[in-house]
Amino acid sequence: MVTLNDYLYNGDTVIKILHEYSEDLKKSAIDNNNPIDLAHCNFLIQIIELLEHNDFLTSQSQRIKEFYKYMTQKYPFLAFTFKGRIKSLIRAEEKFNGYILEYIYDYYQKNHGYPSEAEIKSNLTCFRDLIAYRIVISLPLCHLERDMTQEEQEIKYLYELANILPQFLEERGFTAELSGAEFESTDEKLQENNRLYYRDYVACPRPSGYKSLHITFYDNLARCYTELQLRTKEMDDLAEIGEANHFGYERQQEEVRTRRDIIPDGECRYFDEAYERFTKLQNLDLSAVNVNMFKAFSNQLINDGCGLFRGRQILPFEHLSRFQNDKID
Repeated sequence: MVTLNDYLYNGDTVIKILHEYSEDLKKSAIDNNNPIDLAHCNFLIQIIELLEHNDFLTSQSQRIKEFYKYMTQKYPFLAFTFKGRIKSLIRAEEKFNGYILEYIYDYYQKNHGYPSEAEIKSNLTCFRDLIAYRIVISLPLCHLERDMTQEEQEIKYLYELANILPQFLEERGFTAELSGAEFESTDEKLQENNRLYYRDYVACPRPSGYKSLHITFYDNLARCYTELQLRTKEMDDLAEIGEANHFGYERQQEEVRTRRDIIPDGECRYFDEAYERFTKLQNLDLSAVNVNMFKAFSNQLINDGCGLFRGRQILPFEHLSRFQNDKID
């Protein structure tokens, strides 16, 4: 069976690894009549397109930059950052196989049987965050209004921005997607006409304490999905370096996606293959990996210059205070 791990030790670039892996996977899928591996191959081609033909990223980032410029004019008293990334190859591969495992396991638990190939493939169309941008805001204490805490005012502005964002980007070629998420409640500051677009983890935090507003857009010019997250600085700290950090979230996902206690070995080849690919990546010794522009002394000490493990960064913008006079092009 073809796995990503087989290509991580020859010093190749991420692009070359993607080409070789997808081509070998396609050949194997055809030889073994495996439609799920063909879907997997097409997913890898999406990532190749992002990395090789990325002129659309310039167009996309320029249109998103318009919101940055709007914020500097509308909210000159806020400090904020815009950050963007393309999901890392290893994380994308884990997520693809993890979706297969989670779907088949839950289906078997409910129906005492296995889903059809068509049902599995249908569940694999839910990738909406290969490209993601994060807007982080902070209100300097010198601009704090009386009778309100910093947190209260920042959340007020966060929801203001959330209410403006869908129409602002739709005027620039994006279409807001329904979130499909059902929350126990959403903050009343989120306008009713916007509530179906957002996953409101501010009003309904995750068990880890993670808070953020998530919305997905389809970029009609670039013909791809992109996710935007809106957070305060305190929320971002908790998510990036605090108890709700992404590595902790990934570990929780790993626990869910490595379940196979009720799935007999050898009964469902799609589960077995996804399980092998997923667990191989979980046990990967990053210090032994040899990929161009990637170096790891250990699984904790990592210098990733190519987006293999941590994601490729795009669109760095920062607006520090109302007194910043730099021209914004």
